Amino acid sequence: MQAEIKGKQSFEDLNVLLVGNNPIELSKVFDSIRNVPGKRILTEIAFDIKTILERLVKFRPNYILIDDNIGKLELKNAVRMLGKDKKTKDIPIAILKNSNYEEVFSVGVMDYILKENINGHSLYTALSNSLKFRKTQLYLYKALKKRKVQLKRLTNHI
Repeated sequence: MQAEIKGKQSFEDLNVLLVGNNPIELSKVFDSIRNVPGKRILTEIAFDIKTILERLVKFRPNYILIDDNIGKLELKNAVRMLGKDKKTKDIPIAILKNSNYEEVFSVGVMDYILKENINGHSLYTALSNSLKFRKTQLYLYKALKKRKVQLKRLTNHI
């Protein structure tokens, strides 16, 4: 399933991989994403790790949303798999939560979004902010690595 919204591009195209096992809830999120005015958003839906891998063959997401209803073990495995894969390791992952009271796997997760508060604009804002934050993290990581190498060379010359 794919949704495309055409219009004036204000930030960048978003390619969102939506993962979950509840078609009714996924369709609500899908509709929220689809109804963002003036944005171009492509969305693919996956239901488990197998379909995630199938989608990644042709689809290059720059954001991944995972519904916490898929279960703790499936969620943990999906986040780990996505974090290790060279195609997806730098892509921000957000968890769609039913409640703030539930414990959720957090390693490799950039953001948590409550389902009850989802609307197109707030979802787009959360996605955009997470993308900016992730790009900043990656830039700082590369800059740190570069500075470490420079510092090591400097200390070897002393």
